[in-house]
Amino acid sequence: MNPYVLSILLLALGLGTTITFASSHWLLAWMGLEINTLAILPLMARHHHPRAVEATMKYFLAQATAAAMLLFASTTNAWLTGQWEIQQMAHPLPVAMITAALALKIGLAPMHAWLPEVLQGLDLTAGLVLSTWQKLAPFALLLQVQPSNPTALILLGLTSTLVGGWGGLNQTQLRKILAYSSTAHLGWMILVLQFSPSLTLLTLITYLTMTSATFLNFKLNKATAINSLAISWTKTPALTAITPLILLSLGGLPPLTGFMPKWLILQELTKQDLAPAATIAALTALLSLFFYLRISYAMTLTMSPNSLAGTTPWRLSHTQHSLPLALSTSATTLLLPLAPTIMVLLIF
Repeated sequence: MNPYVLSILLLALGLGTTITFASSHWLLAWMGLEINTLAILPLMARHHHPRAVEATMKYFLAQATAAAMLLFASTTNAWLTGQWEIQQMAHPLPVAMITAALALKIGLAPMHAWLPEVLQGLDLTAGLVLSTWQKLAPFALLLQVQPSNPTALILLGLTSTLVGGWGGLNQTQLRKILAYSSTAHLGWMILVLQFSPSLTLLTLITYLTMTSATFLNFKLNKATAINSLAISWTKTPALTAITPLILLSLGGLPPLTGFMPKWLILQELTKQDLAPAATIAALTALLSLFFYLRISYAMTLTMSPNSLAGTTPWRLSHTQHSLPLALSTSATTLLLPLAPTIMVLLIF
């Protein structure tokens, strides 16, 4: 892709998200989401592969449907209450429609079916942008709307954690596994959204860091399936030794960073007398942990295949930038002792 065109698209991507962040009017927020969607479409289809084009079309249809629902819900709210302000959502009907539209935009279950198929058709760089940056604008709106029905949000969150864990069990493609991982993590965020928005923000930041480290890791290894990870130790031995820590952090095991949001969310749910929801969420985390362990096993305890197609490659120097991977990996594994400081910064 022409670097000037790429620069324009990246600027538009940032502009759309910034407009949504800064808006207090529903039409302006909708416009920011649309700019965001239109800017990422050429980035998704830039390789002109049939799978990439198909994934781009699926993504466009899902996002267009969600945007239409959002516009209809905001118009309905203005008709019923006379208010276009994002924080003045009073009527339950438009609030429910907007929550469903934003859930479709970010891939919450049961509106998640497009996410694994879209992510599977993209390269790892576009998949990284889709799994991280594209979540920010819809989540900013969810944090401002604050849906008033706690039962619906808890059911949405539990469904997402369950589907995200169950859906990834039988997958061999890394991008589909990361898509179901995204759905599961988003479910944890939705569970605590109405009780502690700062905790939801902490979980989102932690998820973005861990997912960035995972995508950059697989990108450095040029791996798209679990089987291809068996020869990663010959190419990047040090990174292969650290990767299980990244994956176990995604699963939420102590003393890694990923344990911090799960621990605090379970504590908050227990404080709100929602011990059954906390128990179910903790049990669904075991499902996600299983497929993270599968990937760790494939990387560290599996020898490379002896067939001609899987011959062990030479360990050649690579030209990819490793600073973002180093920073995100360090944050993914080492931030748990700073949990009190991080929470204080987010609250104030």
